[in-house]
Amino acid sequence: MDESKIRAAVRMIIEAIGEDPKREGLLETPDRIARMYKEIFSGINTSPEEHLKKTFTADSDDIILEKDIKFYSMCEHHFVPFYGRAHVAYIPSGKVAGLSKLARTVEVFAKRPQLQERMTTQVADAIMEHLDAKGVMVVVEAEHMCMTMRGVKKPGSKTVTVVTKGKFKEDLSLREEVYRMIKI
Repeated sequence: MDESKIRAAVRMIIEAIGEDPKREGLLETPDRIARMYKEIFSGINTSPEEHLKKTFTADSDDIILEKDIKFYSMCEHHFVPFYGRAHVAYIPSGKVAGLSKLARTVEVFAKRPQLQERMTTQVADAIMEHLDAKGVMVVVEAEHMCMTMRGVKKPGSKTVTVVTKGKFKEDLSLREEVYRMIKI
């Protein structure tokens, strides 16, 4: 990440809105934003494989659900946050990942300029690929600041995206069981 370019761009934005980048309260803002962007976009050069490659043998083919995984991301259209909860369910095919690895997988994709719809699909695809799961269901509920603080201005509205793969796509009763488990 080129932090010097970020600092220069932020100074230009400060000037473009009619403010003085040398004013006391804004003087260190370009540096703070550069450090923040390094943190919140840390998923750009990270692969979910780093987290999902460590697995454990499992004989069960029952549903595994990690729910209420809180995340923060940045809308790629407006560069304002969206945030919420992800619920990740899968049916193992002989191997399982540590539960924290599912949350880390969500983080990898959330920490990029993002669309909620794409993020939901990316999490599902990563689990299918790296865990060789029999099925995956990912549900993401999020509030988008581009809808609450600007534009239509509807605070509290939530966007829900769902992606099903494998057995979850084929079997409505499995999807309903996950919905019951996450209480949507």
